[in-house]
Amino acid sequence: MATYLFLSDEWLDEARSIRAEYEGRGGGISHAVRVNLVVVEVPFGEGDVHAHADTSTGELIVDLGHLDPADLHVTIGYDTARALLVEGNPQAGLQAFMQGKIQVKGDIAKLMALQTVAPDPTAAEIAARIQAMTE
Repeated sequence: MATYLFLSDEWLDEARSIRAEYEGRGGGISHAVRVNLVVVEVPFGEGDVHAHADTSTGELIVDLGHLDPADLHVTIGYDTARALLVEGNPQAGLQAFMQGKIQVKGDIAKLMALQTVAPDPTAAEIAARIQAMTE
Protein backbone atom coordinates (compact mmCIF):
# COMPACT_ATOMS: atom_id res chain seq x y z
CA MET A 1 0.00 0.00 0.00
CA ALA A 2 1.24 3.47 -0.87
CA THR A 3 1.81 5.90 1.97
CA TYR A 4 1.27 9.63 1.92
CA LEU A 5 2.32 12.58 4.04
CA PHE A 6 -0.50 13.48 6.45
CA LEU A 7 -2.71 16.27 5.05
CA SER A 8 -0.95 16.32 1.67
CA ASP A 9 -3.19 16.46 -1.41
CA GLU A 10 -2.52 12.76 -2.06
CA TRP A 11 -3.35 11.85 1.54
CA LEU A 12 -6.60 13.84 1.38
CA ASP A 13 -7.61 12.17 -1.89
CA GLU A 14 -6.99 8.69 -0.45
CA ALA A 15 -8.76 9.53 2.84
CA ARG A 16 -11.81 10.75 0.87
CA SER A 17 -11.77 7.52 -1.15
CA ILE A 18 -11.67 5.37 1.99
CA ARG A 19 -14.45 7.44 3.59
CA ALA A 20 -16.62 7.03 0.46
CA GLU A 21 -16.14 3.26 0.60
CA TYR A 22 -17.57 3.13 4.12
CA GLU A 23 -20.27 5.79 3.78
CA GLY A 24 -23.38 4.87 5.75
CA ARG A 25 -21.87 1.69 7.24
CA GLY A 26 -20.77 3.03 10.63
CA GLY A 27 -22.68 3.11 13.88
CA GLY A 28 -22.90 6.87 13.78
CA ILE A 29 -21.83 9.63 16.13
CA SER A 30 -24.58 10.96 18.35
CA HIS A 31 -22.82 14.20 19.36
CA ALA A 32 -22.98 16.88 16.68
CA VAL A 33 -20.05 19.26 16.52
CA ARG A 34 -18.66 21.46 13.76
CA VAL A 35 -15.02 22.40 14.27
CA ASN A 36 -12.83 24.64 12.14
CA LEU A 37 -9.18 23.65 12.32
CA VAL A 38 -6.00 25.53 11.56
CA VAL A 39 -3.15 23.03 11.50
CA VAL A 40 0.11 24.92 11.89
CA GLU A 41 3.74 23.93 11.34
CA VAL A 42 2.82 21.77 8.34
CA PRO A 43 6.04 20.48 6.72
CA PHE A 44 4.90 21.35 3.18
CA GLY A 45 3.15 24.16 1.31
CA GLU A 46 2.51 27.45 3.09
CA GLY A 47 2.87 26.00 6.59
CA ASP A 48 -0.83 26.07 7.63
CA VAL A 49 -3.77 23.93 6.56
CA HIS A 50 -7.31 25.22 7.03
CA ALA A 51 -9.67 22.30 7.52
CA HIS A 52 -12.76 21.21 9.44
CA ALA A 53 -14.21 18.26 11.29
CA ASP A 54 -17.98 17.80 11.25
CA THR A 55 -20.10 15.14 12.99
CA SER A 56 -23.47 16.81 12.37
CA THR A 57 -24.41 14.12 9.81
CA GLY A 58 -23.73 11.33 12.30
CA GLU A 59 -20.39 10.49 10.66
CA LEU A 60 -16.99 12.10 11.14
CA ILE A 61 -16.15 14.20 8.10
CA VAL A 62 -12.69 15.79 7.97
CA ASP A 63 -11.92 17.92 4.93
CA LEU A 64 -10.36 21.16 3.75
CA GLY A 65 -11.90 24.59 4.23
CA HIS A 66 -13.82 26.13 7.09
CA LEU A 67 -17.47 25.73 8.05
CA ASP A 68 -19.92 28.55 8.69
CA PRO A 69 -21.27 28.40 11.28
CA ALA A 70 -18.87 26.40 13.44
CA ASP A 71 -19.13 25.50 17.12
CA LEU A 72 -15.39 25.76 17.67
CA HIS A 73 -12.19 27.07 16.17
CA VAL A 74 -9.09 25.03 17.02
CA THR A 75 -5.48 25.89 16.22
CA ILE A 76 -3.26 22.84 16.54
CA GLY A 77 0.27 21.82 15.57
CA TYR A 78 0.81 19.34 12.75
CA ASP A 79 2.38 16.62 14.94
CA THR A 80 -0.42 16.85 17.51
CA ALA A 81 -3.09 16.79 14.81
CA ARG A 82 -1.48 13.70 13.31
CA ALA A 83 -1.33 12.00 16.72
CA LEU A 84 -5.01 12.74 17.36
CA LEU A 85 -6.54 12.22 13.91
CA VAL A 86 -4.37 9.41 12.54
CA GLU A 87 -2.92 7.59 15.53
CA GLY A 88 -6.02 8.06 17.70
CA ASN A 89 -3.85 9.17 20.62
CA PRO A 90 -6.03 11.31 22.92
CA GLN A 91 -3.19 11.55 25.46
CA ALA A 92 -1.11 13.55 22.96
CA GLY A 93 -4.00 15.99 22.58
CA LEU A 94 -4.52 16.35 26.31
CA GLN A 95 -0.82 16.93 26.91
CA ALA A 96 -0.62 19.53 24.11
CA PHE A 97 -3.74 21.27 25.43
CA MET A 98 -2.33 21.43 28.97
CA GLN A 99 0.91 22.89 27.57
CA GLY A 100 -0.99 25.59 25.67
CA LYS A 101 -0.10 24.10 22.28
CA ILE A 102 -3.76 23.85 21.28
CA GLN A 103 -5.89 26.97 21.20
CA VAL A 104 -9.67 26.53 21.35
CA LYS A 105 -12.29 29.23 20.83
CA GLY A 106 -15.97 28.45 21.16
CA ASP A 107 -18.07 25.75 22.83
CA ILE A 108 -15.42 23.43 24.28
CA ALA A 109 -18.14 21.32 25.95
CA LYS A 110 -19.12 20.04 22.49
CA LEU A 111 -15.56 18.96 21.85
CA MET A 112 -15.30 17.24 25.22
CA ALA A 113 -18.57 15.35 24.56
CA LEU A 114 -16.85 13.48 21.73
CA GLN A 115 -14.65 11.73 24.28
CA THR A 116 -17.69 9.77 25.47
CA VAL A 117 -18.51 8.39 22.00
CA ALA A 118 -17.98 4.64 21.90
CA PRO A 119 -15.97 3.54 18.85
CA ASP A 120 -17.74 1.16 16.50
CA PRO A 121 -16.02 -1.60 14.46
CA THR A 122 -16.45 0.27 11.18
CA ALA A 123 -14.78 3.39 12.58
CA ALA A 124 -11.92 1.25 13.86
CA GLU A 125 -11.49 -0.31 10.41
CA ILE A 126 -11.46 3.10 8.72
CA ALA A 127 -8.95 4.38 11.28
CA ALA A 128 -6.65 1.40 10.67
CA ARG A 129 -6.72 2.01 6.91
CA ILE A 130 -6.03 5.72 7.35
CA GLN A 131 -3.17 4.98 9.72
CA ALA A 132 -1.67 2.42 7.30
CA MET A 133 -1.56 4.94 4.45
CA THR A 134 -0.01 7.76 6.47
CA GLU A 135 3.71 8.55 6.60
